[in-house]
Amino acid sequence: MQHEITAPQRLLNESGNIKEPGFAKKLFWQYSREDIKAPKIRIKEWDYYYIGTQDYGLCLTISDAGFVSCLSISVLEFGDNPTQLNDSEIGLLPLGKLNLPATSEKGNTCAKVGTADMKFENDGKIRRLYGTYDNFCNTKKRLVFDVTLSDTPEESMVIATPFDKDKHFYYNQKINCMRAAGFFKFDGRRYEFNAANGALGTLDWGRGVWTYDNTWFWGSGQMVLDNGSRFGFNIGYGFGNTSAASENMLFYNGKSHKLEDVTFNIPQENGKYKYTEPWTFTSSDGRFEMSFEPIIDRQAPFDLKLICMLPHQVFGKLSGTAILDDGTKIEIKDKLIFAEHVHNKW
Repeated sequence: MQHEITAPQRLLNESGNIKEPGFAKKLFWQYSREDIKAPKIRIKEWDYYYIGTQDYGLCLTISDAGFVSCLSISVLEFGDNPTQLNDSEIGLLPLGKLNLPATSEKGNTCAKVGTADMKFENDGKIRRLYGTYDNFCNTKKRLVFDVTLSDTPEESMVIATPFDKDKHFYYNQKINCMRAAGFFKFDGRRYEFNAANGALGTLDWGRGVWTYDNTWFWGSGQMVLDNGSRFGFNIGYGFGNTSAASENMLFYNGKSHKLEDVTFNIPQENGKYKYTEPWTFTSSDGRFEMSFEPIIDRQAPFDLKLICMLPHQVFGKLSGTAILDDGTKIEIKDKLIFAEHVHNKW
């Protein structure tokens, strides 16, 4: 099931389909919009960053979904009075005009839509994320952020997944546990990211041609353990035909450790998910067994019926055990992570 790619190659063949589906620990596949055979309006590209501590977090997105562009920011606090602030600016028919880079390894992603002005600069070693959002959440107040991510781990989660439809595919990299420094400020308060508060950053870098109606599950964590090691994970399913490989992976001090299947056990009642009640995660290989106590159900729905993006990104505390490739057991207790269930028509 877990087919690993270990050498550079083109992502797509002459028909616009993935040449060799599977997973990799580095960005071996070479992506180019020119190789895509589907209409421009069907191409989806995004850079999503999450920067967080155990007490607060910042979500930043620049995306080009073909028919719309989206710049979004979320501010989250996980303390005694958990809060979330979510806002986004939508542009029409970008069709690739945002010029998102063809690789996550180097290049700049910059966009301005409405009152949001965001820049993600990457020189190959350092990522600087900075910008402003005027009238954030209709408060007539400006949000400002300036964050630097460094010490990128040697290995990450990279996956090339086909859909069961011609010329459709999903190419994705998740980089967890980058060291974060900087700040964001809003409404008279400044939030710091530094080594002292264990701040880390994750990148979700996605490119592809998606089918119209999709539902997926995704979970991600990053943390500094008591021994000073950086540990993280990426889990998920629902992203096309995963018969060649899943995207489930552990990260420990810069190295990736492949998992098999992981299942999200979200409570339900009368067919409806109860996102703020305790979850569990279980794995087919017994290497990821966790309990999850939700704190915030981050929601920023965009619903025009024929087109919709309906996310439930739930932040909370994770506890349990993970097992590395060599059998080393990692014990987790009340570490802040997020897991989401999303339904899109796009």
